[in-house]
Amino acid sequence: MRTQKRFTPALLERFTRIGRGTGTYQDYIPWHRVGRSDPSSMGRSHLMMWRERQRELLSDGEWVGLLFSTMITNLLDVREQHKLAPENGPFELALYDVRYGGKDYPGTLAIAKQLGIKHPRVNGDGTSDDWKMTTDQVLVLRRPSGQVELLAVAYKPDDKKLTKRSRQLLAIEKAYWASRGVTWILITPELFDESVGLTLRRAVAWGLGTAVSTFDIAVAVHAVHQTLGHTFTYTLDSITRVLGNKDLAQRALWQAVWTGAIPMDLRTGWRPHLPIKLLSPADFTVLNPVVSRRTSWN
Repeated sequence: MRTQKRFTPALLERFTRIGRGTGTYQDYIPWHRVGRSDPSSMGRSHLMMWRERQRELLSDGEWVGLLFSTMITNLLDVREQHKLAPENGPFELALYDVRYGGKDYPGTLAIAKQLGIKHPRVNGDGTSDDWKMTTDQVLVLRRPSGQVELLAVAYKPDDKKLTKRSRQLLAIEKAYWASRGVTWILITPELFDESVGLTLRRAVAWGLGTAVSTFDIAVAVHAVHQTLGHTFTYTLDSITRVLGNKDLAQRALWQAVWTGAIPMDLRTGWRPHLPIKLLSPADFTVLNPVVSRRTSWN
């Protein structure tokens, strides 16, 4: 039987010693991980391979949120379970661009003091230490100018049921990123249609599967426009006849959806007997709360 582990200062010190919360791209190690060596999370955890690294997601909301994030075409990196610096220190963007180094920014301890909020602590084994706060996902984006920027995203199952203490901790998190000029958003289920999340979860194996060629994408886009009004099955069969392989056809179709080349109405799912419905690019973007940068925080 698995014993219930709990956080202690010694465990947090071990996380630091083994490099949790460090690295970039495929070398990044999340601060919290899904595994028997970590205390269990409150939500249902998920593991997902993407861009040569296993992603550690501690709830259904974080999983769907990551799927929304992967649809951002200028996305460079995602750091899930990102540890916030307790002490003053450099801007996280310095890891991706040295031009952002050389200046210190306030840590969570200074932010909490400034806001008049008690900073969380952890106790155990007769010792006490400051808790290491985290942001669920930090996105690294490439601007059209070539510069990089961050987008910090927190996920909660229900904004209306947040306790006073939960709101205080989120306020520290938001102020931490605001001090760095980073947009922080709070995503809750009320911000998006549940059916969109279900569609992405069902199609992720194709949408984030082995990448197809630009030719394959073009075939899928052409077939969808030529078969509007026909069933999903008919459209998929049309793509398959050209590409010669049904799995390749599925990946070409869904990767075209993922990149916005086919702005499908994801609320209708992918029922075989229904036709694909297309939206305007603007309406397609609205389906995605991360791309739209909507927030439940007020």
